[in-house]
Amino acid sequence: MTERSRLIAHLDMDAFYASVELLRYPELRGQPVVIGGGQRHQPVEVVDPRTQSVTRKFSTLRGYRGRGVITTATYEARALGLHSAQGMMKAAALAPDAVVLPVDFDEYRRYSRRFKAAVAGIAPHIENRGIDEIYIDLTGLVDARGPADDALRWARARELAVAIKAAVKERTALSCSIAVAPNKLLAKIASELDKPDGLTILTPADIATRVWPLAPRKINGIGPKSADKLDALGVRTIGELAAADRVWLVERFGRSHGAWMHEAANGRDARPVETYSEPQSISRETTFDRDLHVKRDRAELGDIFTGLCEDLSGDLARKGYAARTIGIKLRFDDFSTVTRDRTIDSPAQDAAMIRHAAGLCLARVTFERRIRLLGVKASGLLRADDPQLAAPRTPEPSLFD
Repeated sequence: MTERSRLIAHLDMDAFYASVELLRYPELRGQPVVIGGGQRHQPVEVVDPRTQSVTRKFSTLRGYRGRGVITTATYEARALGLHSAQGMMKAAALAPDAVVLPVDFDEYRRYSRRFKAAVAGIAPHIENRGIDEIYIDLTGLVDARGPADDALRWARARELAVAIKAAVKERTALSCSIAVAPNKLLAKIASELDKPDGLTILTPADIATRVWPLAPRKINGIGPKSADKLDALGVRTIGELAAADRVWLVERFGRSHGAWMHEAANGRDARPVETYSEPQSISRETTFDRDLHVKRDRAELGDIFTGLCEDLSGDLARKGYAARTIGIKLRFDDFSTVTRDRTIDSPAQDAAMIRHAAGLCLARVTFERRIRLLGVKASGLLRADDPQLAAPRTPEPSLFD
């Protein structure tokens, strides 16, 4: 089977976290909303003493102080210049009346499981790419319906994409954007073309008109530095990159990356849809609204540290893993970052044992500055039913106790 005969879909949930929150707070529909606040940004219910009716009061970005960043934003907020990874204070200057909500990863994971189960009921050949996106190989389903020319095969793929979108909507009440293309690289690009609630069919004949006019940055794998360098070299579209001399690209970007960029710009990608792969690590981290001092804020740090370890334990349990190695990540107020890890005697999934091992890692750090970020990481993962697992032992206190 040639690459061009494949029918690969990329499905991306639309503004996923924000869309989940709008199910919970439908009165915010049509308003600019950003997700990424702390617990102090939880909505407050207000009871009218006369009618006893209940309304909700929401926090806004006006007067926001802290180092938080936006996790995601509604499309109305994006129209005002707000976007993911943007600092909240910068966002507040652009749109002070935008509503801000705290993140709720447990809820987002619940909806993630729902939409993936809906897709699997129609097309089980799925590659999980994160909480809100997947690749789907539709080739076998299309060809199982009998011989067909190219036009009919693409028409069948469209029918499947329509059915998948409907199933996701029915199961979650959320919209998604889906694109079908000859490979993963093109499907990923195409799923962004008609957002939100998009359905895009990108055949090989469409590459020149729909992909080549785009900026090289639209190719997943070409980062800001490479994009800036291409721009300085006069290469400003994917089409110009496709037409560039391969040797010229290799000379300027290296043998591997230069050759890959040339292949990608020409729409070539032989990667299969990987239905399963073992994760290398699982981690949890948080950036504080204010820098915390290891002594003066010991109690607050201890609570946060415990919460991260408990969340990591829950992630391991849900995914069915235990960890041989536990590590920590710290970022200080001067933006310096340190990591430490420790391989433990018995692979752990238990929160107390994770906290104990992470606490031993903390003991190897010199705390001369205030802390702005704290993270806990599990690696060296084993399936939870592995015979190497042993019963947890009683932990000892950590630095934050």
